[in-house]
Amino acid sequence: MKRIMVAGGMMALMAGAAQAGGYTAPVVEAAPVVAQPVVAATGDWTGFYAGGQLGYGDSDFGPGSGDGAFGGVHAGYLYDLGRFVTGVEVDYSAADLDFGQGNSVDRMGHIKAIGGIDQGAWLLYGSIGAAYVHADIGGTGYNDVIPAVGLGASYKMNDAWTLGGELMYHKGDNFDRSGEDLEMTTLSMKASFNF
Repeated sequence: MKRIMVAGGMMALMAGAAQAGGYTAPVVEAAPVVAQPVVAATGDWTGFYAGGQLGYGDSDFGPGSGDGAFGGVHAGYLYDLGRFVTGVEVDYSAADLDFGQGNSVDRMGHIKAIGGIDQGAWLLYGSIGAAYVHADIGGTGYNDVIPAVGLGASYKMNDAWTLGGELMYHKGDNFDRSGEDLEMTTLSMKASFNF
């Protein structure tokens, strides 16, 4: 009986020691938080657009030089390739780049290829193409198609409207076989509706 009591006491002692620490739940560490890279928002430039432009031009034709305002309409199509944007644009403007004595560049139009870098809401681009220019000099009308290059920027205000500006340089040697060169620089502000 003594042995049973000793064995029972030992069991009770062991049970008490096991319960002294109590139950401890295992510790689960939280997964580390990984920062996601910040990706700039990009606008989709693909689609047709049309609008109007107003600008100022400075031109030299032979010995005379003139400057003045112009305004007109434009239309084009852009295709967004991701980082790069390409497209084509046509425009037509009535002008009054006055050389004095009734001499002036009175209208012009362009067809140009556009290539640029998509900066999200901004598009920075270059253009190259041909310009049709009509000038009245000394009562004679001169018409010719001359090369033109430009740099521009467009800002997408929302999905429907874009604002922009463009600087273009034109140079026509022996303009309309007149024996005189036409050199012209224009700066325009543009507003376009995107379809």
